[in-house]
Amino acid sequence: MRWALVKVCLAVTAMVVVAFAVPLALVVKETARDRAFAGAERQASAIGPALAITRDRRQLQRAVAITQAGAEGRVAVHVPAEVGKGGAKSGPVRVGHSRAPRARLAAARRLGRATTVEVDGGYTLLRPTAVTGGIAVVEVFVPDDEVTHGVATSWMVLAGVGLALIVGSVAVADRLGTRMVRPAERLAGAAHDLGEGQLDVRVPEEGPTELRSAATAFNSMADQVVQLLANERELAADLSHRLRTPLTVLRLNAASLGEGDTAEQTRAAVAQLEGEVDTIIATAREQKALAPHAAPSATCDAAEVIRERMAFWSALAEDESREARVAGVEHPVRVPVARAELAAAVDALLGNVFRHTPEGTAFAVDLHSGGPTSEAAILLVSDAGRGITDPDAALRRGHGHGGPGSTGLGLDIVRRVAESTGGDLRLGHSVLGGTEVRVRLVRRDGAATRTGTHRVSHRLRRGARRARLARRA
Repeated sequence: MRWALVKVCLAVTAMVVVAFAVPLALVVKETARDRAFAGAERQASAIGPALAITRDRRQLQRAVAITQAGAEGRVAVHVPAEVGKGGAKSGPVRVGHSRAPRARLAAARRLGRATTVEVDGGYTLLRPTAVTGGIAVVEVFVPDDEVTHGVATSWMVLAGVGLALIVGSVAVADRLGTRMVRPAERLAGAAHDLGEGQLDVRVPEEGPTELRSAATAFNSMADQVVQLLANERELAADLSHRLRTPLTVLRLNAASLGEGDTAEQTRAAVAQLEGEVDTIIATAREQKALAPHAAPSATCDAAEVIRERMAFWSALAEDESREARVAGVEHPVRVPVARAELAAAVDALLGNVFRHTPEGTAFAVDLHSGGPTSEAAILLVSDAGRGITDPDAALRRGHGHGGPGSTGLGLDIVRRVAESTGGDLRLGHSVLGGTEVRVRLVRRDGAATRTGTHRVSHRLRRGARRARLARRA
């Protein structure tokens, strides 16, 4: 916008300067010409009194010499022949150097008015004067330098003034453009920051009327977004709090089951579900949103997390006659992800295997670290199912397009965990014949783990599913 305004002002000012400077330059040129010929007229008029009283060559030469043009050799006098008393005839008299053609001299005598003749090096003014015996012609030569005297200087002054006007208009347009563009840039930057999660960003309401209105609308929108998020957090906290009553009943019932592996697994599942509900409530009650791209606040051993979650899911895998294989978890692999977040991602991946493949389908979990100095750790979850025909559509499920019995949030949680470290999530075909989910976790310069309200319902479902699995075990 700023440069567009500068270009418009530049074009308009240039057209105005041309519209006024060109005619004015022509007027200056014509004025200089008129001034030169007016001076020639005065020089010719100064010879008139001498022609009226004498035809003597010496007298005329003296009259011509006392004029400025005559002293410079630019005046010539042409006196016609005269018939005296008794029929005596005297010849014509010419004083000075003549430059005009004879035909033009004769025409000037015949017409009886002053004319201008263009000759080599300039112009000649022919001024007829009545004398005894006919018409004398005074010829005054005007050189080109005198005709254009001062024109070049005047044109340079006009060009300088025009250039100064153009530069001034560009400077003014630039200042006006800056006043208009800066509020727009601030508004765009604030919109970008708000999109990045900085909910406290606001725009100063200044600048042109339209931009002030836009800033007011943006600030109002930001306030509404903050209020809506606060309401969502409160709603999630209230809904989670309502689960404590049935969880208390479950905990009491689990306590009455007595001893045994099934009872212990049930009590562990209920305790874990209570912990998840407490985490959801605490997260939802936080008033200060996490800053995006902040440094990770926690790390964990990915190998230990995978061993723990595989031990949990192995009971269900045994019940469904699934062959499970795990590799790469013999040595610690530190990743910049909180333990609970990585456990949730692993549970989401394994839950998808059990949910979307028939019983008896084998699966494998592999962790590739590349050593302690490696920049990334790769988590591969493979199955021998039917595979995924459209991986892009499967990834879009995280935006609410899951099938029956699916929230569509499992892969989205995994993707967010990977992207929080600067990594990514990819789907492909596994060596087992089914689907392979590849999760890359960057171990250096990872971004902060990002959480969202969409994880609430998934955690609730995951906790309830764990309780069901424990009861089945």
